[in-house]
Amino acid sequence: MTQELLSKLRGQLNSLVFSNSDEIDLVIAAFLARGHVLIEDVPGVGKTLLAQAMAQLLGLNFSRIQFTSDLLPADVLGNMIFNEQTQKFQFHRGPIFNQVVLADELNRTSPRTQSAFLQAMEESEVTVDGQRYSLPAPFHVIATQNPLSQMGTYSLPESQVDRFLIAIELRAVDREDEIKLIQGKEPRKELAKMPPVLPAGVFEEWQRLVDQVHVSRIVAEYVSALLSAGRSEGLQISARAGMAIGRLAKAVAWMQGRDAVITSDVQKVFTPVLSLRISDGRGVQVGKKVAHEILAKVQVVV
Repeated sequence: MTQELLSKLRGQLNSLVFSNSDEIDLVIAAFLARGHVLIEDVPGVGKTLLAQAMAQLLGLNFSRIQFTSDLLPADVLGNMIFNEQTQKFQFHRGPIFNQVVLADELNRTSPRTQSAFLQAMEESEVTVDGQRYSLPAPFHVIATQNPLSQMGTYSLPESQVDRFLIAIELRAVDREDEIKLIQGKEPRKELAKMPPVLPAGVFEEWQRLVDQVHVSRIVAEYVSALLSAGRSEGLQISARAGMAIGRLAKAVAWMQGRDAVITSDVQKVFTPVLSLRISDGRGVQVGKKVAHEILAKVQVVV
């Protein structure tokens, strides 16, 4: 039953979002690993649609925040507003209080506003005027980032980058898909007709099962060897990167029906986890190239 539901989820996402099925699988795995996703690409490749589809097909509530240069942290978190009837200030929750939050064009706003996401992405809580507020569970951020070569963009600070589990790119629409769009295929209208794929509570149960997937010492040593190879090249790679690789590899293994991680799982997730963390602000493409070079240098363990 689980594999049937997972296959249906994959199929519906692939029918809506014109992208590589491997990238779709990585996004599903990131959600299963309780992680956040950064998508770097030009406009018009389906980034927003993917976020909406993930929320709707998983039965999670959704909000979209359009980041601009004048957006303030309070526009994300919420405000304390005076209630004349009670003569007290009350907290009015901002759009971050949803289960799937699309941070659209995150790098078009200032680092000050970007920082509004730091506590939320790490602790699933926010603090406003000294009061802590829990975010709904599960809580996932899908952020989009425009190429840094475009006007009006800011590099994400390292602390922000480290909060994302993976960074991916979506391919541009190919000719056959473009013809379908010209002929009138409207993915958003199709999505509006689709009910959730999963019954209530099933996705959270899947996340708990992913937590139980085993990572052997020999696989952990392989991950450590990969990270050490990167550090020996002068790359600044935190321990959090290794933890992220382990978490995502567990989700990939579970999606393939296994209860233990193998080295091929690590190889599949290494690049999307590491690419943004080692790009030195130059974008996912640069990081992917370096990550592939590291993979090629380290001998695969059995």
